[in-house]
Amino acid sequence: MRECGLSRSLTQYASVSFCALMLAGCAVGPDFHRPAAPVTSYVQGGLPKSSGGRATSQSAQDGDQVFRTGADIPADWWKLFHYPELDQLLKRVLARNPSLEAAKQSLYAAQQDKLASESALYPSVSGYFNPARFKTSRAYSNVPMANSWLYNVHTAQLNISYSPDLWGGVRRQVEAAAAEREGQKYQLEAAWLTLTSSAVDAAISYAMVREEIAVTNVLIDQQEKVLHSMEMQQKLGDVSMADLAQQQTLLAQTRATLPTLNQTLAALHDEIAALANDLPDQPTPEFELARFTLPAELPVSLPAQLINQRPDIKTAEADYHVACAHVGVAIANRLPNVQLGFSPGFAAASIAQMAAPGFGQWELAAMLTEPLFDGFELQHQETGARRRYDEAAAQYRSTITTAIEDVADSLNAVHNDSDMLIQTENAAEAATRSAGISQAQLRLGDVSRVTMLNAQQTELQAKLALAQAQGARLSDTVGLFQSLGGGWWNRVDDPANHPKAGGKKRSPQKS
Repeated sequence: MRECGLSRSLTQYASVSFCALMLAGCAVGPDFHRPAAPVTSYVQGGLPKSSGGRATSQSAQDGDQVFRTGADIPADWWKLFHYPELDQLLKRVLARNPSLEAAKQSLYAAQQDKLASESALYPSVSGYFNPARFKTSRAYSNVPMANSWLYNVHTAQLNISYSPDLWGGVRRQVEAAAAEREGQKYQLEAAWLTLTSSAVDAAISYAMVREEIAVTNVLIDQQEKVLHSMEMQQKLGDVSMADLAQQQTLLAQTRATLPTLNQTLAALHDEIAALANDLPDQPTPEFELARFTLPAELPVSLPAQLINQRPDIKTAEADYHVACAHVGVAIANRLPNVQLGFSPGFAAASIAQMAAPGFGQWELAAMLTEPLFDGFELQHQETGARRRYDEAAAQYRSTITTAIEDVADSLNAVHNDSDMLIQTENAAEAATRSAGISQAQLRLGDVSRVTMLNAQQTELQAKLALAQAQGARLSDTVGLFQSLGGGWWNRVDDPANHPKAGGKKRSPQKS
């Protein structure tokens, strides 16, 4: 009879479990659907074919850059600048930067959190063994003078519990954890993109400031020569004290710019060292502005591609997905729940008796719970989850708008910098011709030495502006690569594809 009753109980338990699993096929709450890609253009009237630079130029920073709509971006896009020392710097930065390592470890932790959330889908099994010795009072003994008040009890038992996911609340939690893991993945990609862009931009700025310092030193030397010549002429009465004082002021102002440039150069040196996790005493490659080659072709992704490439958009999408899943969790928490339990075990006076018939015990139970009144806590939690869902949707749309604006600004900057560089280069060429003419006139005695030196100062100031324009065009090209996502999806060593991050080793492909 006991075996028959146990069999019926187990059959009922299996039937309840089967029904619960059947009910678990649905999940309450909204299903996440990825929003449609925007249909728009970055520039009014359509994207131009090129940046509008010189078709042929001897300058490495003054060429015409062709826009390739829909072209893919290489992962190592900085190699398009054709600067070997820059490649070596990026390798060192990517291998040693602690912020990138922190983002990688955070991704691995998020994957473990996702796996931990899945454990609620399975039964929970625990076991214990409890040997105990008891002594009871003679007053409780049924047989006088018996030794029954001293006895041992050895208890071994398994506790098996299972909460069927009737309304899909657990699966929504797993869904939220998986989306959080995706968000952490794209935060890693964002850290990689920010790190590479910052390193390249710092190298360009370092080269530009070095050029500015070199030109400023030459300019100071020329102004000192002009001042010396004017002092000689003032003694002869050919130059007034007011003109002499004006030249002294100009020289002092030019000298005053040098400490600021040196401070900027030192700060850039420290930034480059910090990006590579080096101490400031480590040398920085002597980057030269003239050695950077402006990329002749610029891949420009379509807005529909941009939502797959920008890490900030993908992170916002993951946050949107998390908020959607949390609505389902909040709804499920308000619905009835079932708790199933089964506790088989043995209780005997000795361990040897556990193998004998009649000492087994078990308990089979089911419990139905339903929130009745909690001060409207669960209702408010569901309402809050829905509002956060709406907030995440708005944040997602805002992120897309900001990203498209970022790309548009970068394209406009590349185009306008091209025009600015052409005009600045024309001004520098004109100033160079003027200085050459002044030198020829000086040899013929047609102009004074002061006039010739002033022409040379104008030439140097034009070259200073040219260096700034060249650096700006290179930096804005970096900005365009960054605004388009930087090609992280083409990485072959992406930690997000590592098994510890929940990824699979696969060939590079677009996201």
